[in-house]
Amino acid sequence: MQHVLDNPAWNALISGNKHLANGNGEVKYFDREVSPFVGFRDYSTENFQLLLDLLPHQREVRMITTPIETEIPAQWKVLREIKGLQMVYDIEKAPVEPELELTLLTDAHVPQMLALTKLTNPGPFDLRTIEFGQYYGVFDGDKLVAMTGQRMHVFNYAEVSAVCTHPDYTGKGYARQLLIHHVNRIKAASEIPFLHVRYNNDRAIKVYESIGFYTRQEVYFYLMVKAE
Repeated sequence: MQHVLDNPAWNALISGNKHLANGNGEVKYFDREVSPFVGFRDYSTENFQLLLDLLPHQREVRMITTPIETEIPAQWKVLREIKGLQMVYDIEKAPVEPELELTLLTDAHVPQMLALTKLTNPGPFDLRTIEFGQYYGVFDGDKLVAMTGQRMHVFNYAEVSAVCTHPDYTGKGYARQLLIHHVNRIKAASEIPFLHVRYNNDRAIKVYESIGFYTRQEVYFYLMVKAE
């Protein structure tokens, strides 16, 4: 039986993120300003065509597959393929509480969130990505210098995402503190934290492992557009 994290985007769109979902019983997607991710019940040629027909406008989309590379039909142009790791925190013991003062981010913070993610490139982030909820940040005065949030909510698994720190503030442990906060928050809700990271981001992987995350499997991200 397939694990729900083997098809995380689809399973998020039919469970914890279904209020943000568009599509039908075979293919679903988020609004462009929320997330570029799309989900397939299965990766059939027919479903790739369905997505082509369903999308309301020309747009780039991202697909995540696990654990093997997927052949993309010719009606789609693959702009980029990224290999990553899917990591899970499912140990009983929770980390200690963070020592920093963390701020729950709101719509008023979106301009700073966009600027920080553009600078640090932790993954896709747009005007309405905050609608996934549970974004927390660290401030230096009025300046947002680090943040982390939640993205895919796959049944009882919650994805920690947008882990980023301004380059002038690295080495202070801000990302670690934010991660610990989210692990504790998710576990308090009787759910299991997970995340995705580029396979060669050794610095981030070491931080995740030091907290208690372990690699569950490899994943592949595909950035695609409709072929002309």
